[in-house]
Amino acid sequence: MKIALIAHDKKKKDIIKITKEYEAILAKHELFATGTTGTKIMEATKLAVHCFKSGPLGGDQQIGAKVSEGQMDMIIFLRDPLTAQPHEPDVNALIRLSDVYEVPLATNKSTAILLFKELENLAKN
Repeated sequence: MKIALIAHDKKKKDIIKITKEYEAILAKHELFATGTTGTKIMEATKLAVHCFKSGPLGGDQQIGAKVSEGQMDMIIFLRDPLTAQPHEPDVNALIRLSDVYEVPLATNKSTAILLFKELENLAKN
């Protein structure tokens, strides 16, 4: 599967924590991320991650383009709902595209863990 990993600044520690916890299962998939998030994940793990631009510089839109082309299977986007984001229209567009193309999208840690556990279950079968 092709999986996008995105996290707002206040959620980067969370995405690093869960990618470390599920590193073995994520290593079996093709990973993509916005710039800073992907770099931090690669520094904290042994995962290979294709990095797009950072979110505010167009990374969310780059991932959205992959969704619209049928080239993304899952998105983990740990959002910070309490902090205004300068690229909020891009965030909303990505969420809309995931709905239009029925790409599973987790916007919080609990849902991300559920999706990772399902990947783990699929790998066992």
